[in-house]
Amino acid sequence: MDSISPASAALAQHGPLAQLIDMGGPVMIVLIAIAVIGLVTFVYLMLFGALYAPRYTRRLKHLIQQWQSSPADTRPEKVREQAGFLGRCNPLMHLMVNTMSACKGTANTTAIRETAVRDAQHALEPFEAPLKIIEVIAALAPLLGLLGTVMGMMEAFSAMAATDGRANASQLSGGIYEALTTTAAGLVIAIPFAALAAWVEFRLRRIHKVINSTLVSVFNVLPATEPQPVTEQPAVAAEQAAQASHSYDTADNPRFAHAAG
Repeated sequence: MDSISPASAALAQHGPLAQLIDMGGPVMIVLIAIAVIGLVTFVYLMLFGALYAPRYTRRLKHLIQQWQSSPADTRPEKVREQAGFLGRCNPLMHLMVNTMSACKGTANTTAIRETAVRDAQHALEPFEAPLKIIEVIAALAPLLGLLGTVMGMMEAFSAMAATDGRANASQLSGGIYEALTTTAAGLVIAIPFAALAAWVEFRLRRIHKVINSTLVSVFNVLPATEPQPVTEQPAVAAEQAAQASHSYDTADNPRFAHAAG
C-alpha cells in the first residue's frame, strides 16, 4: 500500500469505479467485468450484423422475380459481379446465387438442397456465440448479486458475533449495505441484457424465416433445361415442395432451432 502514489490514492478514494467496489465488495468487481464483456459483445454483434447479416434486398427480390418468370434466362452470377461491398458481405446473396447456379448446372436437387441447408446454417452461426454470451450474462448477474447479498449478510452477522450480540447499527450497516448494493447491481445488469437477448433472438428468427422462404421460392421453380416428367401429377409436385420446405427446418440444428425459432 505504501507504493501507491497520492494521485492514485485520491483516485481510489473518489473515482466512481472505486466507489462501486467499496459499496459492493469483491462481487462488484465480477459484476462490472461481466457488464463490460456483455457491452463489448453487443457492440460487436451490432457491427457484425450491420455488415454480414443476411438481408433480402431489392436486388435479390428482383432476382427472385426473374427466376420465377424465366429461370433459364436468369443470370445469377451477374448479380454477384455487379454487387458492391455491402452486397458482397450479404450471405443471402451468395446463397441465392450459388443455389440458382447449381440448379441450372445439375439435376441433382437433393445434393443442392443439402448444400443450401448447410450454407444457411453457416450464415447464422456467427451470431449464435454472441447471443449465448448475452444470455449467460443475463442469467448469471442475478446469481452474482445474490452471492454478494449472502456475503454481505455474513459480514453483518460476523460483526454481531464479534461483539456478542451487542453490535450497534453502524457496525451492521456495512454488511447490509454491501448486500443490498450487489443485489441491485445484479438486477441492473441482468434486466437490459435479458431484453437484448430476446431482441437478438427475435431478429434471428425473422432472418431464418427470410432465408427459408427465399430458398423455397428458388426450389419451387425448375429451370427449363432440367427434364421434367410428363406424367407428373399436381399431388407429386406439392409433395416435393413440402419436402423442400422441410429441408430447411430448424430441427436439424438444436441451437439453431433455439436461436432462430
